[in-house]
Amino acid sequence: MFQVLLQVPVIGMELEAFIVLLIAALAGGAFGAALGALPAFVFTGFVVFLGEGLAILEGELGGLDAVGAGNIATGITGTIGFGAVTGPHIAFAGGVAATAYAGRKYPEMEPDDWDYHFGKDILYAFGTKPDILAVGAIFGALGMLITQVMAGIGFPTDNIALSVVATAFLARLAFGYPLVGRVGGSSILDMSPFEREEKRVAADGGTETDRLATEPWLPHQYEWSGVTAIGIVGGILGGFIWLETGSIFLGYAISAMSLLFLNLGVEKIPVTHHITLLGSTGAVIAASAVGSDPIVLLVAGAFGAISGLLGELSQRVFYSHSGTHVDPPAMAIAAFMFVLGLLYLAGLLPNAGYLGL
Repeated sequence: MFQVLLQVPVIGMELEAFIVLLIAALAGGAFGAALGALPAFVFTGFVVFLGEGLAILEGELGGLDAVGAGNIATGITGTIGFGAVTGPHIAFAGGVAATAYAGRKYPEMEPDDWDYHFGKDILYAFGTKPDILAVGAIFGALGMLITQVMAGIGFPTDNIALSVVATAFLARLAFGYPLVGRVGGSSILDMSPFEREEKRVAADGGTETDRLATEPWLPHQYEWSGVTAIGIVGGILGGFIWLETGSIFLGYAISAMSLLFLNLGVEKIPVTHHITLLGSTGAVIAASAVGSDPIVLLVAGAFGAISGLLGELSQRVFYSHSGTHVDPPAMAIAAFMFVLGLLYLAGLLPNAGYLGL
């Protein structure tokens, strides 16, 4: 009875363990603000790559008497990569919220070569500024809470991705940004004002010369045909990586690590972690249904393309017109995995990929 009283409701975690996680999440969110959201996510890729690599190695050595199960891999993917240190719902979310706050509080910090609202500059590292770190800490803790609660009630999606989206929208509300924003083109999906380099019209009818009328998430990755192409390619590779290693998250990690080059200014590096992750997930589902490796890869490519297109649709609706970052890959992952979770619960799929349903 006493043990039950010491557990946190819904989450089902012992109180002391929850307090430890909460303190760590506060630090993780501040860490994300200090590094910047995108650099923090690059670290997610490296840590998950390490964790998955160790898990694969442990699996290969599992039959050797000299190596006991669990002695090599120590849960690095779950406890660190997707946990309080570099988990996207904590470190990346903290960095996103900190950037949204700085966009309002410190517009003078905006780099000269930044064409969008400063609240979207997730490449920016805020170092040691205490109030910005505090914002990151609060949203890191909030991201952890949302993830734990949604997992506790058994919500059928990737709740880390869901939390990344939720905290980004909460940051918009907290710091006075519109949830969607003023549409610059003929419709909410119209990116042509960006192509014409049109400037945003100010409230008094003048021109805001420092902001584009429409701000696509990735200037080099927003055309439907190109998104579909990279989706097919990334999805197939994610599926192939799963076929060869048994790791759903290794392709995701490689995609996340590749964003180091985007952060360093290499032009036209595609963002693909939502694509490779859903590609490997499609492969897992297809392998249970058909068992033919070529078909598995084709399904993986289709899943990757769908995820890429969901990300593009999300950015056109929720990113391009407001002043902060709401992550299109996280929206794509949360939406796609929700559909897969429901289909599995309805008995229409043999499994739900990596969801613990």
